[in-house]
Amino acid sequence: MAAALVAGVAASAGTAGFVAGAAWRAQQDDARATAAQGQTIARMQSEINVLRLRESEKTDWSQLAARTEPSVFTISTEAGLGSGWVVRSDAGGSDLVTNFHVVAEAVAMGEQTVDVVQADRTLKGTVVRTDRTDDLAVVHVRERLAPLKPAAARPRLGTTVMVVGSPLGLGGSISIGLVSGFRSIEGSDYVQFSAPISPGNSGGPVVDSQGHVIGVASGKYVGDGVEALGFAIPVSVACAQLNVCEET
Repeated sequence: MAAALVAGVAASAGTAGFVAGAAWRAQQDDARATAAQGQTIARMQSEINVLRLRESEKTDWSQLAARTEPSVFTISTEAGLGSGWVVRSDAGGSDLVTNFHVVAEAVAMGEQTVDVVQADRTLKGTVVRTDRTDDLAVVHVRERLAPLKPAAARPRLGTTVMVVGSPLGLGGSISIGLVSGFRSIEGSDYVQFSAPISPGNSGGPVVDSQGHVIGVASGKYVGDGVEALGFAIPVSVACAQLNVCEET
């Protein structure tokens, strides 16, 4: 009986060992399959990134600039200037998005009228909406102007973008860079980009290779050794907070 009992225990132990070994091999197979899937996904992502880069290289940025610039204006007040872009247009006129800080001093002095300038053309605009928290404002003009389309989705890291605006009042200026990050600064979301900007670019559009606006140029970090750290308010924030974007 004792021998039989020991044999039975031995048999049970051997069975348990066999079951455990099978489970271990199954886990190893699952791990290898997962690793293979991960490698496949990484390879596909790499191929997609290469295709995106090639597509970006195919973009004729000079033609894109020519299509975009008619919708971008200098917003000028007695206190300073910035940029703005047409977001909506109909028979009643056009709305332009800019930064609140571009018109803040004028608004603080009770002045709602601004000059909307493009080359030798000057239109009279009215500040009709402001969002101090998100640093946004809407300027309305009576004229019907060509609007830009907001991008439907957040850009991917590494997307090539173009900034259009009026650095130091030089209207119709462009610069090109990459989307280099997504940041939260003092509770607000920003798209980080590497295209050079200067005072006067504030409020101008940051567009992708399709000419769709991905953000509103807002500011940059400055300091010794600091380069290419520009920030834009995501266009989704502008559309949501100002309620001026046309359906895409």
